[in-house]
Formats: sequence, C-alpha cells, structure tokens
Amino acid sequence: MKALMSKTAGSIVEAALKRDPHELEFKQSVQEVVHALERVIAKNSHYVNIMERLLEPERMIVFRVPWVDDRGETHVSRGFRVQFNQALGPCRGGIRFHPLMNLSIAKFLGFEQTLKNALSPYKLGGAAGGSDFDPKGKSDNEIMRFCQSFMNEIYRYLGPDKDLPSEEMGVGTREMGYLFGQYRRLAGHFQGSFTGPRIFWSGSSLRTEATGYGLVFFAQLILADMNKELKGLRCAVSGSGKIAMHVLEKLIAYGAVPITVSDSKGYLVDEDGFDYMKITFLRDIKAQQRSLRDYSKTYARSKYYDEAKPWSERCDVAFPCASQNEIDQSDAINLVNSGCRILVEGSNMPCIPEAVDVLRKANVLIAPAMAAGAGGVVAGELELNHECNLMHWSPEDFESKLQEAMKQTYQRALKAATDFGYQKESPEALVHGAVISAFLTIAQAMTDQGCV
Repeated sequence: MKALMSKTAGSIVEAALKRDPHELEFKQSVQEVVHALERVIAKNSHYVNIMERLLEPERMIVFRVPWVDDRGETHVSRGFRVQFNQALGPCRGGIRFHPLMNLSIAKFLGFEQTLKNALSPYKLGGAAGGSDFDPKGKSDNEIMRFCQSFMNEIYRYLGPDKDLPSEEMGVGTREMGYLFGQYRRLAGHFQGSFTGPRIFWSGSSLRTEATGYGLVFFAQLILADMNKELKGLRCAVSGSGKIAMHVLEKLIAYGAVPITVSDSKGYLVDEDGFDYMKITFLRDIKAQQRSLRDYSKTYARSKYYDEAKPWSERCDVAFPCASQNEIDQSDAINLVNSGCRILVEGSNMPCIPEAVDVLRKANVLIAPAMAAGAGGVVAGELELNHECNLMHWSPEDFESKLQEAMKQTYQRALKAATDFGYQKESPEALVHGAVISAFLTIAQAMTDQGCV
C-alpha cells in the first residue's frame, strides 16, 4: 500500500516523459493536461493511478506502406494508428497524411481526441493515426494505390465496433473513398462507413462543416456570456483547409468580418472582409492547387504576405485552424497587441506553452480545441446513428442539433471549472474545465472496469 501512495502526479508524468523522451508533441500535450488536472488529483489520490494508465495508449500500430508511383517506381512510407483509450466505447479519430507525421504526433492527436470524445455527448474512445505520405502533387491513381496499401495493413484493427477513422489534414473525401473501398473489400462486408463521406449515398457529409461551424457556435456562446455577439467583429483565421473555410462561411452568416486565411507559404488579408463570393473564389484557387497570392490579383484591397502569419492584423477573435504549435511567443504578443480578446482553437494544440502564458497574462480567453472542436465528433455520431439518418435532415435540423451539442459541451466545461474553484471569467476556465470534465468521465469508466 505504501509503495502505491508514494506515486505522485509529478512522478508519473516524469516517468511517462522519460519513457519516450523524443516525443515532443506528446510531451507537451501531457504536460498541459496534467497541469489542468492539478486540483483534481490533489483532491483524490486514486486519480494518480488512473492517470498512469491513461498516459500509455492501449495499442500503437506502426507499419510499412509500400506503394508504386505512376512511373512504376516503388516508395515506402510509414503508417501509424494509436488507439489511445477505449474505456468509454469504440475509437473514433482522424487520419492525417503529412510529411511531418510521426508517432509523437499520432499519440498527441490520439490523446487529445480521447479527451475530446469523452467531453462530447457520446460514449466513445479516442484514436488517431496517418502516414508521412505527402498527398500534395500526387495523381489520383497514386493516392488510390497508397490508400489501398495503407488499408491492407490497418483494416484488421478497424470497424464500427472497434475504431472508425475520419478525415484530418491531407485526408479528404477522395482519400476516405479509396480507404473505405479497400476496407470493404478486405473486411468482406458493407458494415458502417468511415466517418467522413457516406460513400454509398448521394448526400454530402456534414462532418467537415460541423467542425468549422461548431467553432463559430462555440465563440457565440462565449460572447453571449459577455453580453456580446459576433456581428461586426473582426476575425483572424489561419489555415485555408476544410475547417478554416467553414469557419469563414459561418462567421459571414453571423455578420462577423473574417479578414485572413493562410497557407504554408504566408497569409492573405482582405481589409473589406471575405464574403460568400470571395470564399467560392478561394475554394477554386485551392482546388486548382494555386497560391492564395492569386486572390490579390482580383481583389485590390487584399494583400498576400510571404513567410508571415496573420496574428499581427487587428482583430477581436482569432481562429487558428492550421496545425499544432502554429502560434509562438511573438505571435501571441502580436495577437495581444492587435486587440484579440478570444482565441478559439480550431487546430489541436495551436499554441506553444510560452504563447499560452502570454495570452493568459493578457486575459485573452482561450476556447480549447477539446471543447470548441467537438462538432466533428457530433456529426460523425449523428451520421452513424441510423434512426436519424442525415438523408432526411434539413441543414437547419442538423445545425440546431449541432448547436445543442456545442452548448452542452460548453456548459460541461464551465461547470467542471467552477466545481474546482476556477472563476468562470478567468482565461483558463474553459481549458481546465474541458480537461477536468473529460478526465472524470474516463476515470469513472476505468475505475468501474478494474485494472484495464
């Protein structure tokens, strides 16, 4: 008994980090989560043991993905799937194809997804994965061959009652289609679909919209508590992928003024703000794999800045939707100086720890991806729930469902924060509250199920 009690939260985190010292993203994620749980662990030492098990994924699959390009040359990529925790139910989580993808990123994304799913209204486990394959500049046939090879290895670990992958960076409707097609051949049945497109019916998936829309709904909830609204607020958005585009769309619907988007080379600012027509134009540019720079040839009051980020533009609300650690300390200082009051995380862990410190000291309210990004989880589950097949849903029905789920998530996070003595208005209330609420849900399930 004595030996057990000698474990502290600190010693457990230290042991977890020592085990995999090179996994920087995972380490950062763990430290943020444990910091948010300090008061919970202080109240109940039993949680220390739960924490120890939670920090080690249930299953990590790393595998070779050989594929042949159009010239007949063979290439080898590396594939990952980390099924982090299934205490609450089958896994859900994204697949990312990106040249920088590695095990640390798969673990960090799986860990964050586990907490995000636990915070959502559904009982789900969390997973993440992908490959260091770069889909940019590849032909449809090359992508198809790669996806088929990827699925040949991973299919045995997937299924509606085990783990359903969803779209993430570098993986869209096309990739999900190829992955699902191969899964169906290998699994030998037509059960379920991957959360993403419903490949076997004509309606388009609402999942991709849901994450972006959910972020804007979440911002609305925060503002409503301050007796404010989005209308007229200048919003800086980073990224120009699926999530960023849907954020722009919904911001416009609410009368906000989204002024920026970005890509890996720089960012675009439009002083008049984007409108629906401009978004359509941006989508065309992206679809043709052209540079965002081309936008400013058409719209005179816009400018593209090379090798820069949008955080020095005057704004009220920021929506980082590009990738992890996109906001460093100097970006955070720029955000504070540009008048930003609220930061809504569209990407997982967009701020480095030093940036978070800057934002908190300046009283910028942070809405964590874990809560604000729950829209995708909601849509994925609604799609799979056959009683409420989305075919019969109007967009209005779907949006009210999504708004309701985002509201529940917001309230759950705030309640957990206030239960543990955080002021509702404090800049870290939502961040800590989201982690606490998610952790307590998982901890209860892990306690009930014994030492698993």
